[in-house]
Amino acid sequence: MASRLEEDLCCPVCHDIFKVPVILSCSHSVCKDCLQSWWREKENQECPLCKRRQSKDELRPNFALKNLCESFLQEGGQSSSEELCSLHSEKLKLFCLDHQQPVCVVCRDSEKHADHRFRPIDEAAREHKKNLQETLEPLKEKLKVCEGAKVKFDQTADHIQDQARLTERQIKEQFKTLHLFLEEEEEARLSALREEEEQKSQRMKEQMEDLSREIAALSDSVRATEDELRAADVSFLKNYTAAVERVQQRLLLEDPQLPPGALIHVAKHLGNLGFNIWNKMKDLISYSPVILDPNTAHVDLVLSEGLTCVTWEGRQNVPETPERIKHFFSSVLGSESFNSGQHSWDVEVGDSKCWSLGVLSGSIQMTGFKQSGLWRIWSFHGECRAVSSSHPSTVLSVKEELQRIRVNLDWDRGQLSFSDPDTNTHIHTFTHTFSERLFPYVSSRDEPALKILPVKVFVTVEQKK
Repeated sequence: MASRLEEDLCCPVCHDIFKVPVILSCSHSVCKDCLQSWWREKENQECPLCKRRQSKDELRPNFALKNLCESFLQEGGQSSSEELCSLHSEKLKLFCLDHQQPVCVVCRDSEKHADHRFRPIDEAAREHKKNLQETLEPLKEKLKVCEGAKVKFDQTADHIQDQARLTERQIKEQFKTLHLFLEEEEEARLSALREEEEQKSQRMKEQMEDLSREIAALSDSVRATEDELRAADVSFLKNYTAAVERVQQRLLLEDPQLPPGALIHVAKHLGNLGFNIWNKMKDLISYSPVILDPNTAHVDLVLSEGLTCVTWEGRQNVPETPERIKHFFSSVLGSESFNSGQHSWDVEVGDSKCWSLGVLSGSIQMTGFKQSGLWRIWSFHGECRAVSSSHPSTVLSVKEELQRIRVNLDWDRGQLSFSDPDTNTHIHTFTHTFSERLFPYVSSRDEPALKILPVKVFVTVEQKK
């Protein structure tokens, strides 16, 4: 509440401390500007308090009141900037380093602060502001990381929508080649795609909302800390510990990362789509033993709509998710891995001069150049080699230019063989005791496409005995 003195020093019109007070013939005082505004709105020139008629010639500056108001404002500003000790009503001029709080000279000599260390309040404030400023910088950097992550999350969310639209179109195109009685199957697959799209889009939306909240919280922390740094020394020191704890708590938060599995599982929807209904439409469908996973494809590669052809076209605008291969010579993996049994697939290399085929262990990180867990043969302008970490690099003797390569994996016997199906010629065999899942591996550094060839489908019906 305002004191009695402050009320007496307030203009009856603006209710603020007098600025340029004038005294009327009735002895009342009013701010000059307030009086002129008052008279412009009234028909008569009268006192705002007693309504007595006045004359402009009778207005005189009230210097005594003006000086009193200025003194009051100066004393009020001074007293508001100097806080007093709650115990001794003395000015807080010292800072106790042991208790980390401002104190007065009486506190310094008290038993509570015996043998404690003290600093002048301004010196302590400078030191603590410097410490808090240094702590603030990592928080600002963390904010930048979060903002950068949000950009990637936004791009990934858009890519999910694009994937969903493209996948939907491809599904519809394949179903157009089938008869109308497959409408129920088509709707079931589209529903599965929409459900996954909704789930993953909702998951991404929630993660983006969480990230937005974290960014907002970090921004609030930065602003609050900067406000603390601008505060008066005593106020700053009182809140210093809490400010440091607030900053450190924010710094402990983990940086946002795009989670694995964020993208649409395109291979699940498109892979071997026709084969799943082969018993009804065997003459209209084809089956590929390997479906390539576009979520693992290097940014330089483009896959066909059927996910069986890969072409090198230069950098594509796709999210760099954890599944995507960053190096490994512009590669892509099959959508399914093998940890038992025998598996075979043919790859048409055609006119490509730079390619690589084999298998890659599922435990290998896709972000480095490490070669362990990769067994492959590669061709570079006519020279063929077999390369792996468990076997020395071997130059392969190939008499004719290869057009197709057959890859045979016998996981249980630990053999990976390559042959030319056109001439039925063996090329190379790796022998190794496999212990992890293996993914088909295809690499291209040339414009001609590499194609996983389909296999013939045979249907046999077991007769009842």
